[in-house]
Amino acid sequence: MGTLNQAITNLEGKRVVVTGDTGFKGSWLSLWLHLAGAKVHGFALPPEGDKNLFTALQLDKTISHQDGDVRDPQQLTNFMQAAKPEIVFHMAAQSLVRRSYLDPKTTYDTNIGGAVNLMEAVHNTPSVRSLVFVTSDKCYKNLEITRGYRETDELGGHDPYSASKAAAELVFSSYFGSILAKRKDFGAASVRAGNVMGGGDWAEDRIVPDCIRALAKDRPIVLRFPNATRPWQHVLEPLSGYIQTADFLLQSPNDFNGAWNFGPDESDKNSVHDVAQRAVQIWGNGEIKVEKTDPQMHEAGLLHLNCEKAHSKMGWSPRWNFEQTMTQTISWYRKVHDGASVRETTERQIREYMEARQ
Repeated sequence: MGTLNQAITNLEGKRVVVTGDTGFKGSWLSLWLHLAGAKVHGFALPPEGDKNLFTALQLDKTISHQDGDVRDPQQLTNFMQAAKPEIVFHMAAQSLVRRSYLDPKTTYDTNIGGAVNLMEAVHNTPSVRSLVFVTSDKCYKNLEITRGYRETDELGGHDPYSASKAAAELVFSSYFGSILAKRKDFGAASVRAGNVMGGGDWAEDRIVPDCIRALAKDRPIVLRFPNATRPWQHVLEPLSGYIQTADFLLQSPNDFNGAWNFGPDESDKNSVHDVAQRAVQIWGNGEIKVEKTDPQMHEAGLLHLNCEKAHSKMGWSPRWNFEQTMTQTISWYRKVHDGASVRETTERQIREYMEARQ
């Protein structure tokens, strides 16, 4: 457990920027960094909807947050230069596949144009020594293969979201290689993770939030693609990889620049139906209904990551298997539904994750 624990210890007192801190993953990361003693500066659009984790955690009173849009290069650069971070986690994105079909331009502008603006802001902020650039497992050209995708596999994307993430990877790689690679004491890595779950995700068209909305209202869980498999993992799993990456980049940038996968064990494969079934069991009641819709929208059936590079070179590996991930996730929603404090419940799970054995 030494590598993650040491990385957390090393965060104390560090100035850190998180773009997209109002999002689901960004909120978990910002709280974790704050608990580690980092000085967290967040930059993102205001949180979406009345029900969102950022607001529920009262992060606006916990970290230094500024409303902003990564599509505005000057605003982003001004923020970065004022924050003077040593570490940057770039997480701001339009992150929903189905929304990318409805609004492809915003998806491209945010995920590709925002990537350019972020790299430019880092270039113009000399204090930055470690950049963790978050994309997605969907940056890989999906060939419906059974083995996990490796960092060296071909990039690509059928839908606008996936294509935008593949393009963002190219922006990152080319900008770093041609402009930032020779910068002294600076490291940058792109990180790719699969479908995450965890308490506080209320996004549309995601399996766990959809399950919780149905269960809380005593309605059937409706599944579109029950047999599709995904690399399900708790949100803390990839975040732990991102944190380790940031620390390794500070210590030895030349050894850890480049792309990294963070996903569950390849043997831990479960379907959408498996997720819904465990959600019902852990929640305590509910039913499942299969109703295939929107056949015109392409959705990958098989998608897994090979994380051997992170295992062998960083000593990173998942701490929670699928069963633990489901239990932690659904129990978070159940406890909060029954009146528990969102902040206390979330902090407790972070502590439990840190104490778990690898």
